[in-house]
Amino acid sequence: MNPLDQAADQFSSFPPLQFIPYPPPLNPNPNPNPNPSPNNASNTAIQNPNLASTNLLSFTVPKKRRRGRPQRKATSFLLPPIPNITLNGNNGPIPSSISSSTTSVSAPFGPNEQNTNFLTQRVSDTTDEIIVINKESTAEALIALSAGFPADSLTEEEIDARVVPVIGGIEQVNYILIRNHIIAKWRENVSNWVTKEMFVDTIPKHFHVLLDSTYNYLVSHGYINFGVAPAIKEKVPAEPTKPSVIVIGAGLAGLAAARQLMRFGFKVTVLEGRKRAGGRVYTKKMEGGNRVCAAADLGGSVLTGTLGNPLGIVARQLGSSLHKVRDKCPLYSLDGKPVDPDMDMKVETAFNRLLDKASRLRQLMGEVSVDVSLGAALETFRQVYGDAVNDEEMNLFNWHLANLEYANAGLLSKLSLAFWDQDDPYDMGGDHCFLPGGNGRLVQALAENVTILYEKTIHTIRYGSDGVQVIAGSQVFEGDMALCTVPLGVLKCGSIKFIPELPQRKLDGIKRLGFGLLNKVAMLFPHVFWGTDLDTFGHLSDDPSRRGEFFLFYSYATVAGGPLLIALVAGEAAHKFESMPPTDAVTRVLQILKGIYEPQGINVPEPIQTVCTRWGGDPFSLGSYSNVAVGASGDDYDILAESVGDGRLFFAGEATTRRYPASMHGAFLSGLREAANMAHYVNARTLRKKVDRSPSKNAHSCASVLADLFREPDLEFGSFSVIFDRKNADPKSTAILKVTFSEPRKKSHHDGSKPDQQHSKKLLFQQLQSHFNHQQQLHVYTLLSRQQVLELREVRGGDEMRLNYLCERWGVKLVGRKGLGPTADSVIASIKAERGNRKPASTALALKSVVVEPKAFISWLWKRDIKAENRHFEAKNGEKGQNSAQQQWVNSPC
Repeated sequence: MNPLDQAADQFSSFPPLQFIPYPPPLNPNPNPNPNPSPNNASNTAIQNPNLASTNLLSFTVPKKRRRGRPQRKATSFLLPPIPNITLNGNNGPIPSSISSSTTSVSAPFGPNEQNTNFLTQRVSDTTDEIIVINKESTAEALIALSAGFPADSLTEEEIDARVVPVIGGIEQVNYILIRNHIIAKWRENVSNWVTKEMFVDTIPKHFHVLLDSTYNYLVSHGYINFGVAPAIKEKVPAEPTKPSVIVIGAGLAGLAAARQLMRFGFKVTVLEGRKRAGGRVYTKKMEGGNRVCAAADLGGSVLTGTLGNPLGIVARQLGSSLHKVRDKCPLYSLDGKPVDPDMDMKVETAFNRLLDKASRLRQLMGEVSVDVSLGAALETFRQVYGDAVNDEEMNLFNWHLANLEYANAGLLSKLSLAFWDQDDPYDMGGDHCFLPGGNGRLVQALAENVTILYEKTIHTIRYGSDGVQVIAGSQVFEGDMALCTVPLGVLKCGSIKFIPELPQRKLDGIKRLGFGLLNKVAMLFPHVFWGTDLDTFGHLSDDPSRRGEFFLFYSYATVAGGPLLIALVAGEAAHKFESMPPTDAVTRVLQILKGIYEPQGINVPEPIQTVCTRWGGDPFSLGSYSNVAVGASGDDYDILAESVGDGRLFFAGEATTRRYPASMHGAFLSGLREAANMAHYVNARTLRKKVDRSPSKNAHSCASVLADLFREPDLEFGSFSVIFDRKNADPKSTAILKVTFSEPRKKSHHDGSKPDQQHSKKLLFQQLQSHFNHQQQLHVYTLLSRQQVLELREVRGGDEMRLNYLCERWGVKLVGRKGLGPTADSVIASIKAERGNRKPASTALALKSVVVEPKAFISWLWKRDIKAENRHFEAKNGEKGQNSAQQQWVNSPC
């Protein structure tokens, strides 16, 4: 029987665990890292000279690749300093970076009060104010950083959500301070529901609009108030008020999304192919005689980094402590003897040096490195530099290669040299931990009160403008939207048919990304014979093709409730293991254990129960977790995350997050991300329906909304500006193009005309000039795809050449606002919903427009449209038809 298909285990037999909070500690190490984290993107950095400083704070974050034996190297994230806080008499804290002459306190404080709750700090422009909420700005920034937010800038998601109208301004500084404060406040007690009212007294009243924006963003995107605490569960409405959603897969991504969508008011149904929830997270209860039992994590097991790990937060909500995986990891040779510590250190140092050289090589190679494997680079360097010269050193070197293949669930010969570790900078930091009782406790809590239909094997997903159909066998499940969380291995094999077919862009991304394999042998013994002072130990092999076979052992005796030992099988050995008889596998493991412990006089008993995994053969996973294969990049994770069908079919799972792939918390976070995206699309469609129900009533409103949206265009070039829905990354998605023609007011209506010009051109010019005199500007529009917009932007020769390209080559007609029709109304509604109810940009930005000479446009229009139409109408109707043709076009820009 395949243990991965068994029904869900019950964990009630395990005793309750003590609640121990884990606040993120500050690292006193003041030395900055010369390699800053990509989190601090320069394009979104705060443009505030008062905060500029060359003194950067740093704290050490172990690399995520420390999945097996911990590396002795660490990564440091850089944190630009928050203004220093000093006390100014009885008026509370004042930033020392601002002189007292330019600082004003928003409210008076009594002589007996030692601290202020907030401070408004004025800078050069009296309209620009920086909030100082408390004296813990740096600590709060560190907490936000551990949650994935840059210390001094916005994430791409925040920019897309338009949390502030102007990037890089003082308002962005205040947004970041408020954001960090709210996150830190919730992290103080994650079992509480943080309300907006908790911050009303600490944020000045004139910043409450920004408070609303910040709070709503953090709640809707799942950065606070998520999980399984009673205060959060009670926020789920008794009856759904929003459309129905079908979630395909009851893994961590599916469960996280389902719970969040239920809280948003959606009707959610989860379809799961197995007999249990959890997907690739599976805790099996193993038991034998004499009441010996243990919880064995046969899938995802280690919480990699706990400072900002959302699953660590869920564990805290359950009252569970986390067990730190201790660094001690002795290695044993083939003969069972411990590896010499000096040799161990020598080879590990050489191994890390080769990784550094490979990193420098890819920088020198540039784009060429995309087509080179990490394994080829490491082997070349090893031969050149003569590392691991004897057999024992070579065996030890191969052990480190196996550990690296474990970290990536892939063969080094297939991992991309360029991007294999592209997610390392986003490591959440903190210890790697086990959850006592197994991660099934998280699954069980997340699945509570969620409608899950088991043993539903999905074979077809239909999606279109009217909704989705998910077909399992002869059953058809219908919904407004669907979320597909199946593993990358399932997408690769094509067992699910999508109608219509997925975009080629997504199919190519699925093909490029790698999906590797890791297997385990779990053994429950009558007692612990290996000692309880360590959590891991390793064993070397003299066969490179079997270097990953039982190369690492995890001791779960301190967390599983019984004497449990798990042996890992990685790399090429993991694939061979799929066809190895379980009895042979257990016999081989016992031989290794006896070779290590019997020379020490320790008897190795026969195991009470054993389980061998076969994740590669499981039809609902077909592997373990994703990696960046040769030819792929981190962009492919983003491509897999893109929705299709105009917001009808969404995707989540560890293979859809470029920051946290191949991790349990990555899967969980992707579910929260897609819940926010789905809610966004529903809001857009709701707004769209309101517009469609009363088009005449909303015609003027849509025109106003369009004007407001174009005050902050998404793209500008020459006299062209473009708006589009940033949430929809499909290059074929619709964008609205506006061409602006402006001219100063003139008295003469006949400048530039010649006596011999045709009456049609003269009349057109007069009517257009009259329009200029009245409106100052002429705006004409059309609908294009985003791909066409980018192509138009690249046309050289100025606006006239772009107009020629637009209308002559593509046959596009420029029309007025009314001429865009109801299709544009839907696009406008979608863009407005995506941007949210944000404050308009400053007046200077709002009035920004490109002034161009209209004469070239008029001349070109006459050559293209009027002249041709005149000939047509003259042939049929004579002079009267000619005037009608002119009047038909001129009226359209009204």
